[in-house]
Amino acid sequence: MLAAKAITTATKTKARLFHARMVVTRVEEWCVEAATSEEARTLLASGAGHRSTPGESVQVELDRMIDE
Repeated sequence: MLAAKAITTATKTKARLFHARMVVTRVEEWCVEAATSEEARTLLASGAGHRSTPGESVQVELDRMIDE
């Protein structure tokens, strides 16, 4: 009976949509064409190359709520 009452109460309360700014640290694999690994490092450090896999989120942190 308590579960039914909780469900009834939850359906009566209208959920709101909240927006937040999140800081996400992600590990991705990138690739670049280069003659040497040193050249590849330089190119990747300058932003050249392409993401080969989207990677995994390794840390997520709430920066701030937007709708306050």
